[in-house]
Amino acid sequence: MSLLWLKLAVILYGVSSLAVLPAVLYNRPRWRLLAIPAAVAALLFHFVSVAEMLNAAHHFVPVSASEVQAVLALLLAAAFLVVYAWYRTLTVGVVLLPTVFLLGLMPAFAPGRRQLDEPLLHSAWLWLHIGLLLAAYAALCVSVLASVLYLIQENRLKARTRMGLLLRLPPLETTDQLALNSLLVGLPCMTAGLLIGSALAQMTYGASYFRDPKVLLSFAMWVAYVAMIAIRRSSGLRGRRAVWLSSFVFFIMLVVWSANQVSSVHQFAGRP
Repeated sequence: MSLLWLKLAVILYGVSSLAVLPAVLYNRPRWRLLAIPAAVAALLFHFVSVAEMLNAAHHFVPVSASEVQAVLALLLAAAFLVVYAWYRTLTVGVVLLPTVFLLGLMPAFAPGRRQLDEPLLHSAWLWLHIGLLLAAYAALCVSVLASVLYLIQENRLKARTRMGLLLRLPPLETTDQLALNSLLVGLPCMTAGLLIGSALAQMTYGASYFRDPKVLLSFAMWVAYVAMIAIRRSSGLRGRRAVWLSSFVFFIMLVVWSANQVSSVHQFAGRP
């Protein structure tokens, strides 16, 4: 039964990690009504699972890799809820909850297994992973383009020049909202895509997938993406600085894309 409770906990952590994004980054406080109950329920199931797991193994200290991951995930989830209870902030959940979800995947769905059935790698889950990430990349490209157009329009207005085609550019406020909203649409796609891909990769390669350069760069891109949205929303960043910030994340995206050439996780065709 410990695996059943842990599977339920991991699913609820996934729900909570997605619900916390609009609550923190999009100023949608009602989403906390889903994020917090889901996290609390997940923690309860998680605790029962760990207790049964250690009791069945006849020791109270985690020994195996699966036990260590499960206990570490439990502590991180508890830390998130303590921080929320004390400071009434969900901000740390943007990072902690996806981390807890990833740590719980292997102990819940592939304990002691090193390989996943090959058909799953070519299932709808793989295509969903690819489609969501492509949607996130497209949203980032739109944001970069909108930021560049904002800069061009701003410079034109400051110089008070009238340059044919540039007269058709949208107002600065419209362009800025397009740049920001594109990022807000892309973030859930990137988050869900990375979670699905991480689930497939971890159950296929085990913990070693964390050492893959493509995986590490993908998480770095996600952190940069979240930081860019947070900076734009908190400081009202626009103009040249917004272009540079978007361009930096876009550059990371290109590096992540090119990392396929040295990634063992993303070269399924070469697997025996």
